[in-house]
Amino acid sequence: MKKIIAVLLCSGCAFGWAQTAEELLNDGKNTENVTTFGMGYDLKMHSPLKQINKSNIRRLVPVWSFSLANDMGEHSQPTIYNGVMYVVNGNWTFAIDVATGRQIWRTPVQYERGALRVATSGALMRGPATIYEGKLFRQTVDAHVLALDMKTGKEIWKQKYADWKEGYKGVIAPLIANGVLISGMGGGDSTTRGFVDGYDPQTGKQLWRRYTIPAPGEPGSETWPNQAKPDAWKYGGGATWQYASYDPQLDLVYIGTGNAEPYNPTLRDGADCLYTASTLALRPKTGEMVWYYQSVPNDSFDFDATAESLLAELRVDGQVRKVLINAHKNGFLYVLDRTNGKPIAANPYVKVNWATHIDLKTGRPVLTDLLERAMKGETVNVFPSRGTNATLIAFNPKTGLVYLNSWNFPRLMKYVDFKFALGAGSTGIESTMTTPKGEPAGYHMAIEPLTGKVAWQVPMMEFASSAGMLATDGGLLFTGLLTGEVIALDQDSGKTLWQFKTGSSVNAPPITYTHKGRQYVTVLSGRGGSIANRVVTDSVPTGGSVWTFALMPE
Repeated sequence: MKKIIAVLLCSGCAFGWAQTAEELLNDGKNTENVTTFGMGYDLKMHSPLKQINKSNIRRLVPVWSFSLANDMGEHSQPTIYNGVMYVVNGNWTFAIDVATGRQIWRTPVQYERGALRVATSGALMRGPATIYEGKLFRQTVDAHVLALDMKTGKEIWKQKYADWKEGYKGVIAPLIANGVLISGMGGGDSTTRGFVDGYDPQTGKQLWRRYTIPAPGEPGSETWPNQAKPDAWKYGGGATWQYASYDPQLDLVYIGTGNAEPYNPTLRDGADCLYTASTLALRPKTGEMVWYYQSVPNDSFDFDATAESLLAELRVDGQVRKVLINAHKNGFLYVLDRTNGKPIAANPYVKVNWATHIDLKTGRPVLTDLLERAMKGETVNVFPSRGTNATLIAFNPKTGLVYLNSWNFPRLMKYVDFKFALGAGSTGIESTMTTPKGEPAGYHMAIEPLTGKVAWQVPMMEFASSAGMLATDGGLLFTGLLTGEVIALDQDSGKTLWQFKTGSSVNAPPITYTHKGRQYVTVLSGRGGSIANRVVTDSVPTGGSVWTFALMPE
């Protein structure tokens, strides 16, 4: 009976389960499918669709919702192919009929429950359900990567890539680039050594591994205290826990790396510690590092550089340049030349007190006395604790603006003694985060990427947003709130034009697409993640669901 139902649900859309590389490259051209994260390999989070626009947004209504049977949080973006929506979270993988919201199949995620002791935020999944040639790829919280059959949900292969007992965790979706499955890892606050893996998507065979922390004698190892602290590099951090972007013309994958471990710089002799807090450009076939840019040498404040890198073309001094735009957790909005990693611009988009500016000649931040005071034992208030909370930004080539949700949270921090324990936390700090009294928790913002000029900003007084931004040619920005609303903003002013209350927090990036010519908007709802849980606590219930919206007929 289940097989009969699946056939009926997919009748008329069951042709071509084997999704192709060409369809990945052309994501966005066929608006019936959403085959990659960020609405395209460039992660622009922009759609040319405009059936839903500022003049009719008030007629946007829910057409179906679907329970995801999960209370650990929803952070992923749905994938759509041939009338089927694929959704992943930490505990399940789903295939859902786009037209009706009915389940086609669901597959439980098999993982060792002990891994939840390492993954203190629970079993989460960032990014999309990754699809390619009839397979769906994902990670599991106990550090495995696996492939499922897109048609049935049955497991095809599964590979262990690390030991969760050593602090590793699987939280991020893989990426297909030039026929290779690229997969990162989580564990940035534990005793881990970061890496990126390349796999054969057909067999699961590991093709290469690129460590983000060089071993002694390898390029970059001179930036680690290998003689004074010979084991520092083995557990040095550099996790690759957010999604990558890909430029098929340059054949480069861009992925960010996390903080150095421990945060306390005295335990690393205050060294630069490559390739932590860096953006890496890798060849997908081999893992070769073509260039790197370290935005925070000697990362001592948990700034990372893992925020997804948006790819665009900007006119710089009269010349069109291939650029990479990154809204860094450290509070600066970076524009890099993505052919070589050289910084073009870096402007603060939130309050910053740890550095005065970024020296574009050296690429290094010019520090204030904050780090020096902290190393002397002082408790310091670091602005920001995070410029954004691991969320996708959007870029509309027609306006030339970057749209994002910023946070106004400083970190009150003190360095403390750290005792090494394999698999345990390795931060070496005590800290708290609170919004300054009377100030907004964050802002919806529109920014000119080269100048840093704020076109507009709208304060969020109660809670900042952990949801991604989506820009459309209907003049709208779709995003979500921790209190559970999906909202549509006016792209010209940031004014809220529409909202709908879901049952839990919206932490995920929305998508838009068409089905049989009608435009839809879909987003996941479900409170989860350590920061969001800490901010809203139990004032918002848990519980994952998919919400799909369309215009009510006139």
